[in-house]
Amino acid sequence: MNKIFLILGTVICLLAIVMGAFGAHMIENQFGERSSEIFDTAATYQMYHGLAILITCLMSTTLNSKLFKIAMYFFIVGTICFSGSLYLLAFKTIIGPAIHYIGPITPIGGLLYIIGWILFIVGILKSKPTT
Repeated sequence: MNKIFLILGTVICLLAIVMGAFGAHMIENQFGERSSEIFDTAATYQMYHGLAILITCLMSTTLNSKLFKIAMYFFIVGTICFSGSLYLLAFKTIIGPAIHYIGPITPIGGLLYIIGWILFIVGILKSKPTT
């Protein structure tokens, strides 16, 4: 199972680099500075949480807690909701009125990130070293 999370975390980081490069070279010219800032925020948080998945996965090899696995799921779904909705919001001129349905997803993703970090902390506190 750890191998899957290591791959997912790495793919999330890889895609954050790709999205960041895309945003830096394409978004501002096409959609303006504000859209570029939104896109950059999405890529930044995506990278942070890709790394969080990797760190959590690696920590779970030395500290035994089921909460680490749950935290990783929250980081993954949080990334999809938070960064994914921000990527879409950066294209609001194309999306049009449907943007009103996408906007509320961003804070849900942020809440999932927060819950993931709380689970991470509690996982550390309740963990037992693996033998």
